[in-house]
Amino acid sequence: MRDKRKKFIELAEARVNRTIKDVRLIGNLANRSAYDYSEEEARKIFRALQKELDAAKGRFLGDAGGKDIEFKLED
Repeated sequence: MRDKRKKFIELAEARVNRTIKDVRLIGNLANRSAYDYSEEEARKIFRALQKELDAAKGRFLGDAGGKDIEFKLED
């Protein structure tokens, strides 16, 4: 039982820290002097991120997980 707890802590810390870093990198895309994007594209990014956060939270609360999707700004 202790090994499962230790593994959870190890993976959770690594994955959350990696995700925080990646979210910060996404935030860097807001630099208008380096990138061109529309408000709708920004909204799409945050809708996709929020959807995945909600799905992950649901799994922790015992809800069934949704299907995996790949994010794309353009079809």
